[in-house]
Amino acid sequence: MIGAARTRRARVVLASVIVLLAVAILLSLGVGARPIAPLDVLQAFLAPDSGNADHTVVLSQRVPRTVIGILAGAALALAGTVMQGLTRNPLADPGIFGVNAGAAVAVLAAITFLGVASPAGFVWFAFAGAAVAAVVVAVIGSRGPDGGNPAKIALTGAAVTAGLTAVSLTILTTNRQAFDVYRYWSVGGLTARGLDAVVAVVAPIVLGIVLAGICARGLDLIALGEDTATGLGHNVARTRGIGILAIVLLCGGATAIAGPIVFLGLLVPHVLRALVGSDYRPLLLIGAPAGAVVLLFSDVLGRLIAPPGEVQAGLVVAFVGAPVLISLVLRRRQVAL
Repeated sequence: MIGAARTRRARVVLASVIVLLAVAILLSLGVGARPIAPLDVLQAFLAPDSGNADHTVVLSQRVPRTVIGILAGAALALAGTVMQGLTRNPLADPGIFGVNAGAAVAVLAAITFLGVASPAGFVWFAFAGAAVAAVVVAVIGSRGPDGGNPAKIALTGAAVTAGLTAVSLTILTTNRQAFDVYRYWSVGGLTARGLDAVVAVVAPIVLGIVLAGICARGLDLIALGEDTATGLGHNVARTRGIGILAIVLLCGGATAIAGPIVFLGLLVPHVLRALVGSDYRPLLLIGAPAGAVVLLFSDVLGRLIAPPGEVQAGLVVAFVGAPVLISLVLRRRQVAL
């Protein structure tokens, strides 16, 4: 009975999230400094007119940022869920694997040494930096007799992040041009990127989503303890390897196209556990669209806060998400991993 009730609840939550995602997409395409009616948005897709300014705004500006919001939000939510499962650490998010710090160093290197000055040009550098940092943390954290221990991985991630952050600050304090270009990218947002940036990382993100789904059953067993999972015949090392690869692809791709957006990968899994429980299959299934909903709504809210200017989505996620997570922490019933 309990299992059936959780399944029904998960289906209701999934349906609700999909409806919210449809609303978020519509708002993302229509809301902004230039409001565009839903019918005009639809017409821009069905009968585009190059002479119509509304159609141009929808197709050239808002479609790319909406697609980026969907991909980056889904990727970060899934990455956070897998990280928390692998490390059995409820505070795990993309930062624990040094992803954001690695991407930042790579972007700064591209600005300083190669003269790259546009967010679209940062894509592969950010992806490579994020991936390399995550791999370094995973390899070091998995070595030794206690390799793979959650605490060891967390400490390794903290050490790598600290070292890379020091490198970033050294560059920023000695290169004014790098600081001017980097500061906009570093807050995390969906603007100033085109569909060309999406094309560059869509395959890694989709592959990361597939690999995250493959990990679901293994994460449920690891939650019981690695010794228990091994005793039940599960290959923990295989799940860990697949999960780390999924994290690298998801975090690298999301950071490359949206910048180092923090907190989303921490927030979404905790909210969903409060709604559907700790089974990783519904958490991952619902987490992808839920992450997209959070990031798209944050982007829309950022356009409304200070018109005609905008507040970047990464800042809105942190400001709005913090009270939500605090309310979960203060609840009497703890949310178990």
